[in-house]
Amino acid sequence: MTPTTRKPPSPLIDAHMHVEGFAQVREARRSELVEDYVELIADLIADGREARQVDIATRLGVAQPTVAKALKRLVKEGWAIQRPYRGVFLTPAGEQLAVEMRARHQTVERFLLALGVDADSARRDAEGIEHHVSEATLAAFEAFLRKAERRG
Repeated sequence: MTPTTRKPPSPLIDAHMHVEGFAQVREARRSELVEDYVELIADLIADGREARQVDIATRLGVAQPTVAKALKRLVKEGWAIQRPYRGVFLTPAGEQLAVEMRARHQTVERFLLALGVDADSARRDAEGIEHHVSEATLAAFEAFLRKAERRG
């Protein structure tokens, strides 16, 4: 390297910040399945139906054994209750999580729409982003939307 040549800046961030970022992503991935199932169960029930295993499998595009395994996890973790010959029901904790996830989803989707993203893409993208966005970023989305609504 000649004296006039500078080394380009490193693409690496502080190691502690790197760890925090990857930890947040791992936690979001771990909870994503639970959140998706709980939100869908709440939606099926709100639509006036029982949340049956076959309906969940159809809506998520997975096999019924996959749903059965996930439902066992939801029951074990206290999010849902399964009754023989009936559908799946949410516990109070599951209902609260569903409310929180629906609000997150709606905030992300509204934010994407406000940026000019088409409705189909905003709906699909919000489905993934809602699990990975931090509380601070979600609050910034909400503040942006409030300002945009006041201007509009």
